[in-house]
Amino acid sequence: MASIKENLERVRERISRAAERSGRRPEEVLLVAVSKMVPVERIQEGIAAGLSILGENRVQEAKEKIQALGHAGASWHLVGHLQTNKVKDAIALFDLIQSVDRLSLAEELDRRARAAGKRVDVLAQINVAAEATKTGFAPDELRSALETLARLEGLRVRGLMAIPPEPQEPEDSRPYFKTMRTLLETARGWWIPSLDLDALSMGMSADFEIAIEEGATIVRVGTAIFGPRPA
Repeated sequence: MASIKENLERVRERISRAAERSGRRPEEVLLVAVSKMVPVERIQEGIAAGLSILGENRVQEAKEKIQALGHAGASWHLVGHLQTNKVKDAIALFDLIQSVDRLSLAEELDRRARAAGKRVDVLAQINVAAEATKTGFAPDELRSALETLARLEGLRVRGLMAIPPEPQEPEDSRPYFKTMRTLLETARGWWIPSLDLDALSMGMSADFEIAIEEGATIVRVGTAIFGPRPA
């Protein structure tokens, strides 16, 4: 397998060029290295190479890795679907939960966070392409959802996240990323109290450069850093 350090250098260079093309500074874009199905040894190699944020899709898998690696070398984001019965563990494990996709989940996160004396950083996940196979708030229900989320004292809503359809070509994702940028800008204009909407998480290995050009502040890159996952 290719060196993670070399892969990371290439990804960072691509982030820098994409940021410059859109008149932004590379430091404005956070790189989340998605480590789903990546062995602990490879993750350790990534941390040694300079990775500082790791993203996991499943709570149980993340729990085992965090128990082995801890939080000292990197922070951890949940980027996959969160089941309600895993909320207690998720609050203890993750620094940011990117995938708050329904109000019932948000309410359980709020309840558990307040019980633990914490305030949890979250992103609201948007089903930007209205895909039946994906979860998330519909764009036209975003204002109502954010107004409800803003009243949950155990949550700190930091922005929006989306997983568009898998592209055949990177440019296929651009319309969805444009929509997400517009949604975030519109939501900021609502001036909903208690919301600090500074994050826009979108773009993965296949299209993260397009996402950056369209305003992403967080990109979630796995394969381009760690290599292909096992089948």
